[in-house]
Amino acid sequence: MAAEPVEVAPVRARDSLTLAVAALAVVGLAIAGYLTYVHYSHIEAVCTTGGCAKVQASEYSELAGVPVALIGLLGYMSILASLAIPGELGRTATALVALVGFGYSAYLTYLELDVIDAICQWCVVSAVVMTAIAIVAVVRMLRAP
Repeated sequence: MAAEPVEVAPVRARDSLTLAVAALAVVGLAIAGYLTYVHYSHIEAVCTTGGCAKVQASEYSELAGVPVALIGLLGYMSILASLAIPGELGRTATALVALVGFGYSAYLTYLELDVIDAICQWCVVSAVVMTAIAIVAVVRMLRAP
C-alpha cells in the first residue's frame, strides 16, 4: 500500500520574515546575555578590539543604575515575546520595540565613537543585529495583508 503524499504548505514571505526576526533576536539575546553575565560576574569580556573593558567601565554602561547589557537582554526578549502576538498588533509591537532598540543602539554607538573613544566588538555586533531586526520587522509590518 503506497503512502499518501503529504502536502507541505509553502512558507509565506511574512512567515520567513518572522523566522528571520526570531533568529536574529536569539543571536542578540546570546550577546546581551553574555554581556550581562560579564557585568554581574565582574569579569572582563573576551575582546579583540581592546575597548570592551573601557566601554563596560564607562559611566554610560548603566542607565539609572541598570546595566545597558541587561536593558539589551530585556529588549531582545521583548522582541521575541512580541512575535507571539497575532495580527497587526504583534507586527506593530515588534517593529516598535525594534526601532526603539535601533535608536538606542545608534546612541550607544555614537557614545563609543565620540565620547568613550573605545569600541566594544560585542556592542557593535549587537547594534548590527538590532539594525537588521529593525529593518526586517518594519518590512514584515508593511507586508501585512
